[in-house]
Amino acid sequence: MVVFDNHEYLTEEERRLKADRHRTKYWKKWGSYLAERQWATVREDYSADGDAWSHFPHDHARSRAYRWGEDGIAGVCDTHGFQNIAFAFWNEKDPFLKERLFGFSNPQGNHGEGVREAHFHLDNTPTHSYMKYLYKYPQKPFPYEDLLKESSKRGKEDKEYQILDTGVFEEDRYWDIFIETAKEDDNPDELLFRVTAWNRGPDRAPLHIVPHAWFRNTWAWGREPADKKPSMRVEDENLIKSQHHELGDRYVLLSPSPGVGSSGDDVQPELIFTENDTNFELLYGGENKTPYVKDAFHRHIVDKEKGAINPAQTGTKAAAWFSFNEDGGVNPGECAVVRFRFSQKAETYLDEEEFDEIIERKREEADDFYYHISPLPMTDDLRNIQRQAFAGMMWCKQHYLFVWEEWANGDPGQPPPPPNRKGIRNSSWKHLHCDDILSMPDSWEYPFFAAWDTSFHCITLAMIDPEFAKKQLDLFTREWYCHPNGQLPAYEWNFGDVNPPVHAWATFRVFKIERKLYGRQDLDFLERVFQKLLMNFTWWVNRKDVDGKNVFEGGFLGLDNIGLFNRSEPLPTGGTLEQADSTGWMAFYCLNMLNIALELAKHRRVYEDVATKFFEHFILISDAMTFRTGQKDEQSLWNEEDGFYYDAISWGGPWIQQLPVRSLVGLIPLYATLTLEPELINKLPTFKKRVEWFMNNRCDVAERTMHSIRSRGKGDRILLSLVSKDRLVKILERMLSEDEFLSPHGIRSLSKYHKDRPYSMDVNGQTFRVGYVPGDSDSGLFGGNSNWRGPIWLCVNFLLVESLQRFYLYFGQNLQVECPVGSGDMMHLGHVSEEIQHRLQHLFARRDDGRRSINGGDDTLDFDPLWKDYLWFHEFFDGDDGRGLGASHQCGWTGLIARMIHDTGVNCRLPQTPRTPRAGMSHYFDDILHRHMGGMTPGAKSPLLSPTAPRLLRRSSTSRSLAARSDFSANGDHDDEDDESDAGADAAPYAAAGGSGAGRVGDRRGSVNPASLDDPERVRARLEADAHLHSYITQQLERVNLERGENGYVEGDEFEATA
Repeated sequence: MVVFDNHEYLTEEERRLKADRHRTKYWKKWGSYLAERQWATVREDYSADGDAWSHFPHDHARSRAYRWGEDGIAGVCDTHGFQNIAFAFWNEKDPFLKERLFGFSNPQGNHGEGVREAHFHLDNTPTHSYMKYLYKYPQKPFPYEDLLKESSKRGKEDKEYQILDTGVFEEDRYWDIFIETAKEDDNPDELLFRVTAWNRGPDRAPLHIVPHAWFRNTWAWGREPADKKPSMRVEDENLIKSQHHELGDRYVLLSPSPGVGSSGDDVQPELIFTENDTNFELLYGGENKTPYVKDAFHRHIVDKEKGAINPAQTGTKAAAWFSFNEDGGVNPGECAVVRFRFSQKAETYLDEEEFDEIIERKREEADDFYYHISPLPMTDDLRNIQRQAFAGMMWCKQHYLFVWEEWANGDPGQPPPPPNRKGIRNSSWKHLHCDDILSMPDSWEYPFFAAWDTSFHCITLAMIDPEFAKKQLDLFTREWYCHPNGQLPAYEWNFGDVNPPVHAWATFRVFKIERKLYGRQDLDFLERVFQKLLMNFTWWVNRKDVDGKNVFEGGFLGLDNIGLFNRSEPLPTGGTLEQADSTGWMAFYCLNMLNIALELAKHRRVYEDVATKFFEHFILISDAMTFRTGQKDEQSLWNEEDGFYYDAISWGGPWIQQLPVRSLVGLIPLYATLTLEPELINKLPTFKKRVEWFMNNRCDVAERTMHSIRSRGKGDRILLSLVSKDRLVKILERMLSEDEFLSPHGIRSLSKYHKDRPYSMDVNGQTFRVGYVPGDSDSGLFGGNSNWRGPIWLCVNFLLVESLQRFYLYFGQNLQVECPVGSGDMMHLGHVSEEIQHRLQHLFARRDDGRRSINGGDDTLDFDPLWKDYLWFHEFFDGDDGRGLGASHQCGWTGLIARMIHDTGVNCRLPQTPRTPRAGMSHYFDDILHRHMGGMTPGAKSPLLSPTAPRLLRRSSTSRSLAARSDFSANGDHDDEDDESDAGADAAPYAAAGGSGAGRVGDRRGSVNPASLDDPERVRARLEADAHLHSYITQQLERVNLERGENGYVEGDEFEATA
């Protein structure tokens, strides 16, 4: 539970998480684990040349059975992906039944692969007790051909062609389809689904809603006995029975939907069945193994093909076809509704009023849970951004199945793969056996794990579900993931690629976040992962520092095209690339391993020796970063004249040439920073003795790199840092200059200095060049779908912010820098870190002109009331204007914005607003304190149960009239004259969108589960918890008010091992 004011209280969602953690109930067995794209993945590639994009294209997906997973729209499945539920739609204009999201393959897009749909992840809880998804479905023919044709005309210098550019949403001729899923109060196996489709257009329009339920194909590969093949069949009217040898018997109970025509008749679903098997006849001119195949529903509904579906109403794939097309379809401003239950009970009646009450209750419980995560007052807009970021993190959890042995050698029931296929990729990863729920970088574009992305995901995940975050970090170090040599797998296109070593950092941060937010200290997790990371650290040292110089190579290190050359290939110049970022990463790795060892040493003294090892290794790396041989006039990775770190080409001995490109490569050494608390050092005598020995006996190194150990900083702390104070100031002069790295929206990946001064080198008649490119990549390097030559990336900004906070822990007020350079505004580094976080929040926050930077000036996204409150979380952002670029549902590391809002949202000013003078800040916070607290003290009555408390505006009816629309206005707003004006205005953007967005916007204090009001003890506990919560908020606001003007807000226990 989240701990406030030293008081523990469990929200309903936290009760579910606790039951799941203690394994008394399996609340996470079913969740939003179905991928949004399975086609064109490496797992489904059985080609001779490894071209996954062309081997399994989008056009094959509706007719060809997948081997390793499934995909769908707003899909739910079990933790092994055996059984899936998702949704299909048809507008009577499209050539295809819309069963999955459309997007470009890498060759089709001018900037690589990318989804071309309008869908939003609005809400989702860690146990998936409540989920909400919005799909905007055009009423005009979906522009498949237009998207492909126009994109083919565009080059690398052009912007991507998006679905909003096609005009298909003009005149609001589209459907807002809200898909909600909820679980019953006490049974995690009972799932309720509600689809509410609003006609936003000016005319009546038809819509077909076709929920699917099907089994992943496990029977066609010759690895499963025939008697274990699952099945589904009609059991009763509107009732489907499914049988699976692992999942048991389950039932899909469907309710008739209110009609849309003049007859007043309900819409009865037509139950249709087929097999989830490949249509060999269509794709390859072969013979089908069964007369009923995967694409039967498309052929039956769209092509009206007789004989496509199984008349016996049985199969491994079933659907319920709801046709809302009487009298031309749904009236403008009205909605069609579908309800069904996925259950273990063979019931034949669905009580719609009870059904809707459960869904509404789960939504309120989701509100309560997320409010308790970030209870401090912040703008409605920031709270909405944070909520959707959390939701996206949950929707990006997907089932990932990959067994190398079966993938490489093929299946006994299929033709053998081409003989040379094994050697194309991942041939040395024979041990891989993945069958887990993993956090994916993007729900569509990256439906596979990426190890260093996952580390960043876990920071945000730990705020709401530390158990899942820990499981992710633990998995990658287990023997069925981690290579026997100690390397962590990178991503499925090349498991052997080298990502930055951030796993130790994430492990310690997750440990600390759980301890701080939830009061739990999982030392077993910390020690278990640490032991495996010792192997990984050794792999880095042996493989990436072959000569033992403590200066590291590394390859592309996740930064794709940042360098002058492709850093994953041999240099065209000959020699070896010594990388400032690789060496900086390893120093960072050292310090994080040191931090973990010190934490463990508090409980097991044997770890003091391990801590000493990492302390000394860090010192040697720090020394090598600047002093290679100790000879006079030697060159290293530091350039004194420029005040910056650069990569360098080494040909051995004294022959070395720096590559003066001012990029993130030169900022990464700032990450390697750690403060040692004197109280902790004094409690670890062996470690303290070894540090003193090193200072006295390795004075040749100590005098060059350990100046800070002889001096003490704020709080008598000791600083370990790759950069000295002098170098820190010089680097910050560049990083905080708006003419170089500092943009209005964060820190750029390449200095703007190179806009007019690109760096180039001629090698053997070929020119290699690096220039400032703030938007999409202008080259095809690494697929061309990402760019590190100017844009803003939240992951690396997040680490810079933490580094500045660590420096502040040491220097305090004694080190102030000008930020921005030339502004005359001097700040200590705590305030600098806060300023960067605010600028990053300004990517998403609505400005006073109504625009969001991420939207790139798009009027629909900025101003349309049916779009403006929904957000996409892009992979990276334009270095000049903040426009969102790359993958659009990258809630992985871009979800870090939720953490930044949690930390600094309380005092984040509006975008483009001048910084508030220090003298004005106290008035600002006094105002917040009085407006939000109202003198609340422990023991006072909770405002939640007060008759004068703001009421929540219902955004969906709990009665049968939800789809009759008599109780709703044309825009979907609930018409209740008794609603208080302030609550109504506050919730209006979501009501106008036809349903709740990402929870209620505004000063949301949580909601009380009506069922809990029957329990006097629960009511008493809630009242007490509310009092403590408000006491906590008061204390925190007073602390922010004091520390903003005086000492900054950074707390050391968030980052470092402390006594």
